[in-house]
Amino acid sequence: MKILVTGGAGFIGSAVVRLSVSRGHQVVNLDALTYAACLASLASVADSPLYAFEQADIRDRAALDQVFAKHAPDAVMHLAAESHVDRSIDGPGDFVETNITGTYNMLEAARAWWVQAGRPEGFRFHHVSTDEVFGSLPADPEMKFTEETPYDPRSPYSASKAASDHLVRAWHETYELPVVLTNCSNNYGPYHFPEKLVPVVILNALAGKELPIYGRGDNIRDWLYVEDHADALLTVLERGALGRSYNIGGENERTNLELVHTLCAILNELRPKASGSYADQIAFVADRPGHDGRYAIEPSRIRDELGWRPSVTLEEGLRRTVQWYLDNETWWRPLQGRDGVGERLGTGRGAA
Repeated sequence: MKILVTGGAGFIGSAVVRLSVSRGHQVVNLDALTYAACLASLASVADSPLYAFEQADIRDRAALDQVFAKHAPDAVMHLAAESHVDRSIDGPGDFVETNITGTYNMLEAARAWWVQAGRPEGFRFHHVSTDEVFGSLPADPEMKFTEETPYDPRSPYSASKAASDHLVRAWHETYELPVVLTNCSNNYGPYHFPEKLVPVVILNALAGKELPIYGRGDNIRDWLYVEDHADALLTVLERGALGRSYNIGGENERTNLELVHTLCAILNELRPKASGSYADQIAFVADRPGHDGRYAIEPSRIRDELGWRPSVTLEEGLRRTVQWYLDNETWWRPLQGRDGVGERLGTGRGAA
């Protein structure tokens, strides 16, 4: 299968590219190489005859048409998106342009190519989204997001992803474009850009800096190891029912404070401090606007229909992740100089 992966130089996208190539698929990585992209994440496949790279922006429809005509993909995995909630609070325009207009352009480019190619039966457009479109759950552990949960986005990021989900469903219903959709929980793992919680904690701990936790640290997330997520995405692409959405969760709920304490304990073991514990560096900071209280996914559909479950426990996945950052300073060190990395974002004081 030849798969066009958008955002393939990003965190989740690069995991999808690496796994797809390892399984013998041809992969075309389409990426604009914005601030969070890193081609070094693809070093292991860069020289493979199965891999091709196209630098293009999903906001550029003409460029997308050229890529489809050149490569004639059998499937699209659309991951390209602005994804950092804090950045969306400070600059929502980029999220509207990339996540909504960009997805529209991808749908139209894919539809035009699909029609021109004679509507091949095996073609798939897989739209990759987030559980944040569903809003915030109460603390009740019995309540979880299902594929039927009404949308209730509460940040510019989640609103833009919700809009893109609706576009994908509309193109399936109106134009019969063969689509599948997935909504995932919080990812973590190797090659995670150092502005998200897990890499921030690891790298700040090693640097002797504060480990910032919003509010009281009681916000709850379901954590999914990125390589498990990539496996789930390929499973849905290959066997998911057309027009159907699948929630992908790690079945690992933790408060942010619990997660940070777990990371500190692993660091204490793998890279002990001269004195004290990394947990001594924890600092509570003012919460961000509209911070969702809890996300949790009910993953029975993907489990029952497609036989997929996560293979890595949170504790094992975090240990692998910490060890990876300890072993790969040459990957993350250059990224720390990029725009906004290491700064407090999402305070709501951005330009209007």
